[in-house]
Amino acid sequence: MMSVIKLRIAVPVIELLDKTASLGDCYSMSISSWSTSLGDFFANPIILSALTSWCLAQLIKGVIALLQRRRKGFWELLETLFWRTGGMPSSHAAVVVAMAAAVGFSEGIDSNLFAVSFFFALVVMRDAMGVRRASGLQARALNLLGRQAAEKSAIEFHPVKEIQGHAPLEVILGALLGIFIAAAYVLL
Repeated sequence: MMSVIKLRIAVPVIELLDKTASLGDCYSMSISSWSTSLGDFFANPIILSALTSWCLAQLIKGVIALLQRRRKGFWELLETLFWRTGGMPSSHAAVVVAMAAAVGFSEGIDSNLFAVSFFFALVVMRDAMGVRRASGLQARALNLLGRQAAEKSAIEFHPVKEIQGHAPLEVILGALLGIFIAAAYVLL
């Protein structure tokens, strides 16, 4: 029984290989189609809106951090630009709103894809203001308790990261940034 199943699968595959180009031709076709697909990927206004929104939000966040703390070193600035969460504006909000707005502008607000991206954006923004912000406030309280305990005893204390979430204004400004960038890519 098993050999019959293998034969039924193998025969159409062998016939297909006989009718197609050689293996070298298949390889070159897949490389050229892959590079074309990659070019199309980065020409997509939804992708461009999201990437630009993230980069611009992180850049603005880095400039604000530089202006607030003049002693900031080069490596701390790079960390802020590429990794650090929290701060003004919210890059999370900028990215998800840019995607939702670009979908809305290009596909229409009555499309299924816009509905999914809109509610995804709401969940991400709510999480940035709610759960992640609450965990940042809790980390601040833990650090305070840890410092106090370290002062009273000989226990070494390592603080945890405090800035994890966003204030509502940071999320609103990130969302506005995302809308403007999406409009620029799709409508202009």
